[in-house]
Amino acid sequence: MTNQRSGSFIFKIVVYSICITLGIMSIFPFLVMFINATRSTPEIQQESISLIPSKFLLENFKIFTGKTFNPLIGLLNSMIISVCATLCAIYFSSLTAYGLVAYNWRLRQPFFTFILIILMIPAQVVNIGFYQFMFRLGLTNNFLPLILPAIASPAVVFFMRQYLMSTLSLDIVDSARIDGSKEFNTFNFIILPIMKPAIATQAIFVFVGSWNNYFLPLIFLTDSRLYTMPIMVSQLRGDIYRTEFGAIYLGLALSILPIFVIYFALSKYIIAGVQLGGVKE
Repeated sequence: MTNQRSGSFIFKIVVYSICITLGIMSIFPFLVMFINATRSTPEIQQESISLIPSKFLLENFKIFTGKTFNPLIGLLNSMIISVCATLCAIYFSSLTAYGLVAYNWRLRQPFFTFILIILMIPAQVVNIGFYQFMFRLGLTNNFLPLILPAIASPAVVFFMRQYLMSTLSLDIVDSARIDGSKEFNTFNFIILPIMKPAIATQAIFVFVGSWNNYFLPLIFLTDSRLYTMPIMVSQLRGDIYRTEFGAIYLGLALSILPIFVIYFALSKYIIAGVQLGGVKE
């Protein structure tokens, strides 16, 4: 009995040690980035890794804001695009997945197969044609080409469908219909709350993907007032005589702060979903 207890204690120590080590390894790059945002370019060049903050944060901020663009406007633009794209992707993908699960119609399986085929096509293949289409519609220098395509998100539809198939009981839908609930009311007030863990998970992925999107905003947005944060950070390396690494690290730190906020705001729903999936009746 004593040997079992000691073995269990040693096992817990090993597991906790591995988890703590992995946690430190995950946090360390972000810590270095935030610290380098307070250091000058010569300090970073002489000693790239340091755990001691410096005193050049305000100077780096002046360099970052001294360009032809306004980083606060960039944050606002990226936030508008990312939030709208996330809302469109989550709602319409959930609605599509609900239609694939709750309704039995003839072309349901071929339609889902078509979605999987679209999922396998690289986005880079259609970017040129998409740009030409938006140009003919006069939608360059506009946020709409960066938001509206999120309505058709095959990966999110696939994930939502799989989640509904494992968690949704069609008896709930039938009961709502018997009680006189309309289809959209059933979806908005009954199905969506059931899908909170899946929505939180996909919202993080969609938001991060839209926030870090660099190529499409670069080709659609030529007005500096519409630049997103990734474009502004990339332009910090535009000086051929000197690269201000401190300002670049500061821009990167500012660009990932909203991602941290979104993740920590939605992480409790992900944990709740994992706990819900682990309970068997």
